[in-house]
Order: sequence, then C-alpha cells, then structure tokens
Amino acid sequence: MVVESSITRCQKSQEQAFDYLEKGDYEQAIKIYHELIEIEPDIKSYYWYLGLTLLLQGEEADAQATWMLAMMEGEPEQVELWNDELIEILEHEAQRQIKLENYSTAYLLRQYIQEFAPIDIDNLLWLIQLAIKLELFSGEYLSELEIIHILQNYNCENVDVNLFIQTIQFILDADALHPYCLEFVAACIPYLGNYYKFFAIILVAAVKLAYSLGLPSEAIKLAKICLQINDKDTELLRHLAAFYQKTGNYDDAIATAKYCLTLLQDETLLDKVYGNHLVLKTLINAGGYWEEVQEVFNRHQKLLADLIEEQPEINDKTDISRLLLSGFFFPYLKDNPKIYRQIQSQLATLCQKNFRNYANTKISWYQNRQTTQSSLKSNQRLKIGYISSCFRQHSVGWLARWLFEYHNRKDFELYGYFVNYQLNNDSLQEWYIEQFDQYYQMGISSPEIAKQIDRDEIDILIDLDSLSVDITCEVMALKPAKIQATWLGWDASGLPAIDYFIADSYVLPDNAQDYYSEKIWRLPQSYIAVDGFEVGVPTLKRENLNIPEDAIVYFSGQGGCKRHPDTVRLQMRILKAVPNSYLLIKGLADEKAIQNFFNEIAIAEGVEPKYLRFLPMVSSEATHRANLGIADVVLDTYPYNGATTTLETLWMGIPLVTKVGEQFVARNSYTMMMNVGIKEGISWSDEEYLEWGIRLGKDAKLRQDIAWKLHQSRQTAPLWNAKQFTCEMEKAYQQMWVNYINAE
Repeated sequence: MVVESSITRCQKSQEQAFDYLEKGDYEQAIKIYHELIEIEPDIKSYYWYLGLTLLLQGEEADAQATWMLAMMEGEPEQVELWNDELIEILEHEAQRQIKLENYSTAYLLRQYIQEFAPIDIDNLLWLIQLAIKLELFSGEYLSELEIIHILQNYNCENVDVNLFIQTIQFILDADALHPYCLEFVAACIPYLGNYYKFFAIILVAAVKLAYSLGLPSEAIKLAKICLQINDKDTELLRHLAAFYQKTGNYDDAIATAKYCLTLLQDETLLDKVYGNHLVLKTLINAGGYWEEVQEVFNRHQKLLADLIEEQPEINDKTDISRLLLSGFFFPYLKDNPKIYRQIQSQLATLCQKNFRNYANTKISWYQNRQTTQSSLKSNQRLKIGYISSCFRQHSVGWLARWLFEYHNRKDFELYGYFVNYQLNNDSLQEWYIEQFDQYYQMGISSPEIAKQIDRDEIDILIDLDSLSVDITCEVMALKPAKIQATWLGWDASGLPAIDYFIADSYVLPDNAQDYYSEKIWRLPQSYIAVDGFEVGVPTLKRENLNIPEDAIVYFSGQGGCKRHPDTVRLQMRILKAVPNSYLLIKGLADEKAIQNFFNEIAIAEGVEPKYLRFLPMVSSEATHRANLGIADVVLDTYPYNGATTTLETLWMGIPLVTKVGEQFVARNSYTMMMNVGIKEGISWSDEEYLEWGIRLGKDAKLRQDIAWKLHQSRQTAPLWNAKQFTCEMEKAYQQMWVNYINAE
C-alpha cells in the first residue's frame, strides 16, 4: 500500500508538473521535477522534462547540463533509447508550440532535436518551415542543414509526404531563385517523384516565375526538374515551350512544341488543336519559317473546322480558354476577316457555352448570382471597370494611360482589375494603381476576378486584352458586368457576352458589322489618341552601322510574327529601286532564322544582303523612339500593321508606308495616319506600296514636307489630343448606359 501510495503520489506530481509546464508556470514545474528526481532518481523522463522546462524558461545551459547528466553513465544501447525518449518529448512540445504560434520556441526545440537526430528529415523540414515563418530563411540555410546531402546519400524512410510537399511549397514561395533551392527540389525526386502534387507545385512555381516575375530563364530550370519526373506531360511541355520562347531560345521552343504535338496525335481532336496551335505559335513568333507555318496553318484550319462541326462538351476550364485562343494567329497570315471572324465567333460561342456550363457546376458565386438593380440613383457615378494584364510597361499600358490621365472622376467611378499583377518593380504599373478609385491586384483565377467585378456591381466593363490573354476572356465570358466592351488591346474576341467593340470609321470598313458578333461602336475620330511620347537620347548612328551619311535609310521594326514574306519581298523591291538605300530590321524573333529569311528573299529579289542591318533590342522605350530618328522612311508590315510603332513613327515626324487591308490589324496605321492628317504613304495595293516606298526614298522634298506636317499636327490633330479622345470615350459610355436602360 505504501509503494502504491508513493507511485500514485509521483504520478499526480508528474501530471501537476506537466500542467504547470503547459500553462507557462515554469518555476512551479521545475520545483516539482526536482522533487520527483529526489524521490525516483532512476526515472529518466523526469530529467527530460526538467531540461525541457528549463529550456522553455530560457536557461539553455542548465537544460543541456540536466540532459547530459542523465545520460553520462549509460551504456550505448541505453543512451540511444534515452535519446529517442527525449526526442519524442521535444517533438511533442515543438508541435504544441507551433499550434500556439510560438514559432521561435518551436524553432529552438527543433534545433535541439537536430543535435540528437541530425538526419531526421521530418525535423529538418520543420526547421525549414519555421525559419521561413521567422524570416530567417535563405537558400544558404539548406546547405547549413546539410539536408540536400542527406537526401542524396541516406535512405530516408518513412518520411511524412505531406510535410515534404508542404515544405517544398514554402521554399519555392520563399526563395525559388536560389541554386540550393533548385538542388533541394531535385534531390526530392526519389522520394516524391510518384506524387503528382509534387510535380504540380514545381510547375506552378515555374509559371509564377515566368509570368508574374518575368523570369522565364529561371522558370526553365524548374521545368527541367519536372522533366526528370515526367518528360511526357503535355501541360509541362506547353509551358516549357513558352518559357523557351520568352528567353529567345526559339530552337528549343519549336522542338518542345513539336514533341508535345507528337504526344497528342493519338488523343482527342481537342488535344490535336492545342498541340498544333502550340507549334504554330512557336514557329510564327520565331519568324523566318513561313513555308512550315503555312503548312501548319492549313492543318490548323482543318482541325478547327472539324472541331466546330463536332461541338464537343468541354469540362476543363483551361481546355476551354485554350480553344478560344486557338484562332489567334489567323490575322497574321491572311487578311480575310469575313472568314476569320466567322470561325472566331463560332469558337467563341462554343467556348462561352462550355465555360458557363462549367461555372454553373463549379463556381458557387456564379450559381447564386442575382441580377443587380440597373437604374442609377440620383447623383450616382457610373461605375467603369477596366480589366487587363497590361497595366504596366507594355505597349497597351503606354497607350491607354492617356485615357486615365484625363478621365472625369466627377461622373465616373473607376475600378481597375490587374490580371496577373506583376510582382517586380514596374513604375508604370505603380502609376496605374494611383488612377483608380478602387484597384485589385489579381492573380490568374478568372472566377475570383469575375466574382470581384460582380460584387463591385460594375456598370460598364472594358476589356483591354481580348484574345491576347486567356484569363481575361474567361472573365468576360461569365458576364460579371451589365455592359461589356473590348477596346485597344487586340481585335474583338467574338464572345457573345461582349456587347461592344470600340473602333472608329477608319480602323474597320463600313461593312464590318456584317461579320462581327459584337456591335461596333465607332468613335467620331480615332479609337486611340495620345498626347505624345517620352523621347530619350539616341544610341544609333549611321557611322556605327557602316551606312554612308548620304544613304537613304528605311526602317522596319516589328516582331517575327508580323514578317510576312510577301511584304518583305515588296520591301526588297523598294530597296532595289532606290540607289544607295539600306533597310534596318528590328524586332523580337529568332535572330539567325530572321536573318536567313531576309537574306534569302533579298538575294531572290536581286538585293545584296550587305544593304540589310539587323538591330538589337534596347531596354528603354524612350531610347527606342529616339533611335527611330535614324530612318528616312518607315516601312509598315502587312497583313498585320504596326500600332504603337506607327504612333511612335508619326510622333517622331518620319514618313510611313503602309498597306491598308480589310481586317482591324491591317488598318491600324491607316486610321492613325488619317487622324494625323497624312495621306502620303497610304496604299491600297502592292503596287501602291511599292510606288510610295520608292517615291519617298527618292523625293527628299516630299519627306521634308511630311515631316513638317507631322510636326505641325502635334497642335491640331485628333491623334495627339488625348483629352478630346477621353471626352468621346466618356460620351460613348454614357450612351451605352442609356441604351442599356432603355432596352430594359
């Protein structure tokens, strides 16, 4: 009975001490543990808990001494057993401290666990997570822990897979760019390679690096780790091809896209469309592959025709948006809007139907949405929402800023929805933030963006992206605003949910409404206007390019996707007809391929390649504009004209030769020239393009007259009157609203 009473008393004391420990009354807990050790000095757990309590009280040296004293006289087998007991106690307390969000204490406890069990992977993973929470982490910490070495050289069994994957997510969010982080992720493959979530986390991190941080080279490193896990994953290959393209590595982009297509050949018609579009995208952006582009394009037309006839039911949101964008490159190859717009409208209708079916089953707010009250209260401003991924240093961002500069805040309440908000420093993006009454730094979740727009009860939503950004198209398809319109960023998407396409009387021909599903809203003068451009200091000189001072310099500055061979042939014929003339070529493309492309056409047209100069890109837009001054004449592209480049050319007072077509992108330069009062250089056929190119090259007086007119136009032309343009846009918004109210 005495023994039982003693045991019972010790158990109660132990429970009481532990209760004090958990409540943070360490003095009382320490006192009881000392008493227990005096009564039962051979019970090692008393020492473990006493040391733990001392540690929690901040007496690290005493804690260590207590543990060492208890282990001093043990045999190796006993010490190993005692080690395990102590680790278990420290582990339990570390988890308790994490639940209490006492991360510093948990971190300290796990550092001691590491001393007793240096290759315990789970503990090392917890240390990493805690270091990140405490902002102590950098990639170097992985080296200090030696966790990469342990993973590579020890057979670490029974690891907590969920903890492992969660820690990888933490690391990639914290410091994905550090070499040790990449090495760590690669070292995890033998343990996690069979878990798709591991693969997906790495791929998502790569996408974030490429698009949100603008670091495609770093994204490729992560994507290559994914390749080690599964080199036949077509989603990975699609992204990797895009990453390669963004870095200018067009050879690998094309090879990756073609490999992806081979893997999709035995899949569904929808998959074949995606794969073929990917190949078309990489080839056309590289420039110089036009024969192959035409072959792939012809196949693409057939695939799309079959798919439109099939009218498939598509349940995946990503698949739907990719299909919508699969007709994106039609205008680059042919100026045939009657056919292209019909195909695009059919695709858009099919995609919108499928996306809304998806929303009705997967997006809760969409299922429960209610029609908002349409009538305005007295003195209430119209809520205008603007959605774009281009509120940053981007051609659309540079042009659209003037609308916001002059917007009437008295009558309009402005909302900005920044799609895929950039996480790098961007001065123009910061400027845009200041222009809105309410702005949202959104990611890439279209349901979340649409939900916010719906919650804000936007009256008119303006899309500045159209088919250039899939996320924006998904948002517009859900019709989160009462009235929706597309402006500036690209041609219309064809989505039935879009009410208006904002244009003018020049940029679309009179009969364009026949093949547009959106109602064309024509502004009275120009669909775009700017007050001007910042111009820097030029870095180009003729002598540095080995061009004589008395030579005629033609300039053509567009990406490889706009370099149609028929137009390049015309440019070579102009060069051949104008003695002592040179052509400067600039734009994003595969450098080797585009040079071969131009050189081959030049030789075929009887022009020596020595009269061609290929210019590198410059990082500053202001410097780029200043460098335009080296040109005597700018030669536009067709069937896809310049837009920002045309505006910059006209602002710099340089004559421009353009060919006018039927489609929106073949009439951009036309509307800009008409709205600046210049008809010289506007051509309606190949023959006129040649004539104007030759005449402007030979007639210095004509060039001077045009330059003078352009200089004078800065004071009077609609193209340079952004304030008046903004008033016209605002009148359009007000009339759209009146039409909406009347229709109800």
